[in-house]
Amino acid sequence: MSVEQPLWRALMAYRVLTMGYAIVVFAAAYERYERPWIGIAYYVVLAGWTLATLPQVSGARRCTKRFLTADLTIAVVGILLSPVAGHERAVTGGSTLPSIWTAGAVLAWAIKGGWRWAASASLLIGVANVVQRGSFSRSTLHNVLLVCIASIAIGYVVEVARASERTLARALEIEAATRERERLARDIHDSVLQVLAMVQRRGTALGGEAAELGRMAGEQEIALRTLVAAGLTPRPGPPRTRRSARSSGPSTTPRRGRRLGRAARPAPLLAGHAGSDVTFSAPGTPVPLPPAAARELAAAVGAALDNVRRHAGDGAHAWILVEDEPDAVIVTVRDDGPGIPDGRLVQAEGEGRLGVAQSIRGRLRDIGGTAELISVPGQGTEVEMNVPKRTK
Repeated sequence: MSVEQPLWRALMAYRVLTMGYAIVVFAAAYERYERPWIGIAYYVVLAGWTLATLPQVSGARRCTKRFLTADLTIAVVGILLSPVAGHERAVTGGSTLPSIWTAGAVLAWAIKGGWRWAASASLLIGVANVVQRGSFSRSTLHNVLLVCIASIAIGYVVEVARASERTLARALEIEAATRERERLARDIHDSVLQVLAMVQRRGTALGGEAAELGRMAGEQEIALRTLVAAGLTPRPGPPRTRRSARSSGPSTTPRRGRRLGRAARPAPLLAGHAGSDVTFSAPGTPVPLPPAAARELAAAVGAALDNVRRHAGDGAHAWILVEDEPDAVIVTVRDDGPGIPDGRLVQAEGEGRLGVAQSIRGRLRDIGGTAELISVPGQGTEVEMNVPKRTK
């Protein structure tokens, strides 16, 4: 819904109420008019016009400039007919035939066209008031300024609201496009880039024509990483499902400052990573973690284990530990490899290697969680993933 739509609804109600008010004021002073039939004829036109044109003031699309011109004309004609109807107070400071209904005509210009349109319409109403009274009195000035200031203020507010709405729509469009690019980048990193890297390693090891194939795969990997890394922000897209399998027994991995909690829904998804070089540990009862968050968490764990296999060496061992906190599920991936040298993560991200930035931290950020990486050269690496139980 447009931010200005409530103003159009309020204007519809204002026009109907002020039409009724003008008729009541005329009826109360009916005997004072020398030519009341002029007022009656005008109110018949005013009532019919107000009720028939309610759809025109229901939104900006239907409120055309032609309608606004006709609407303002009826207000001006009513003002000029007031002394003709023979009520002397219309000239000496009393209410005109359209009374405060004229403000509704000016407000329609303000909502449709902004403060400049409002200023033009209110100026025309002011001139009509001066003409029908024949002089420029203090009360006339007061009424004209009141309508002018109110309509210009509303017109300005409408212009600001429209600009804000356009800015918000553009920001949402950019965010949607960015999230889609990052989703594709993450999927490419988890599939195509890893295959190219594997082809390069195996081709180099086999030699001959396979080595040439490996070299070409390495060049394509570098080019694709550069393309993927260009313009990305650390906000991933929708979750991607990983495989599920059975859990293994408890782990003996030490963990200071944490208590073992209850089993989380990610446990079946994470258990598939268990093997001779990966020990998986999780409590035995489920935790209320949303399935989408569990799948995203499992994908981040898989990315962390890929890094262990790729960088920690063939003899490295890894541990996966699932813990339950009152407001969050914590999964820790720890290895006994050589650790990560200082500055290596920043360098890798600059080279387009998004394993930590996108596949781990990015995934967790998308569901409202965090990923903390602790590594000491020669003492292994630990990745702690914290996911709130009430995710985004």
